[in-house]
Amino acid sequence: MTGLRILNGIEFARPQDAEPLLLDLYLPAGESRQGGRPAVVHFHGGGWRTGERSSLGPAVDGFGLSPIEQLADAGFVVASADYRFSTLATFPAQLEDAKAAIHWLRTHATEYGVDPHRIYAWGDSAGGHLAALLGLTAGAASFAGQPGNDAPGSEDPVAGVVAWYPPTDLLRMGAQARPDAVARADNPGSREALLIGAQPADAPDKARAASPLSYVHAGAPPFLLIHGTADRFVPAAQSISLAGALEGAGNAVELLLLEGADHMWASPDGNSGAAEQAIAATIDFLRRQSEQH
Repeated sequence: MTGLRILNGIEFARPQDAEPLLLDLYLPAGESRQGGRPAVVHFHGGGWRTGERSSLGPAVDGFGLSPIEQLADAGFVVASADYRFSTLATFPAQLEDAKAAIHWLRTHATEYGVDPHRIYAWGDSAGGHLAALLGLTAGAASFAGQPGNDAPGSEDPVAGVVAWYPPTDLLRMGAQARPDAVARADNPGSREALLIGAQPADAPDKARAASPLSYVHAGAPPFLLIHGTADRFVPAAQSISLAGALEGAGNAVELLLLEGADHMWASPDGNSGAAEQAIAATIDFLRRQSEQH
């Protein structure tokens, strides 16, 4: 990671009645080629109510693998962005903020040596949910009547998506939970209920509107979905169903299921093997996609 520059706390948006939203920018060493480097915008997890930018969650951070720095070392400009928590605003505020981050980076592409046509979205857990929505809702008519749709970034597409253990179907998520689940979407006051402001079963329209699965269409960007088969927070069926829907619509999608891995790539013996696999697959996928442009 020789020569990596990190610019911390750059303001990219200022939503009404909220603190400014910030991002951290990781700039690889050396000169970028003509046209700019590929870039990845990362969105952290935390159930849409906690977490922080530049973090992959306590378990992954604890492995000391530095996946964001690894991506930058592979030649990608990486931004890791804030978004409003559900304690402050319900959906679609989080998606509006994610779109604003993409728009900011595209607007400042020349300044930071970024190719505006090779901007990818990556997220883990709640952030993976937002990354998937970014890939599926650029210009979506479904958002035409929602607050903030006319804000900058509403139409900004991404060239590809990587989502680690993402919630994709809030309506069916509770029923798909493992018997040993730590959290269920249909529990009173669940993370998903706080996101949409109601229990999913009581507000199916809101649950569908916040579900990436609802926006699958032909012509979506390529997706990489990575999920542990022993995930006790977000059932692996959430990635499996989205992958099936994307494939059924004729899109390019890769699904990597890591046997025995829990949320945040935790394992019974505490080894980092699943995290290492996920990081390697993420870099490989993004590198392949960026080289096709």
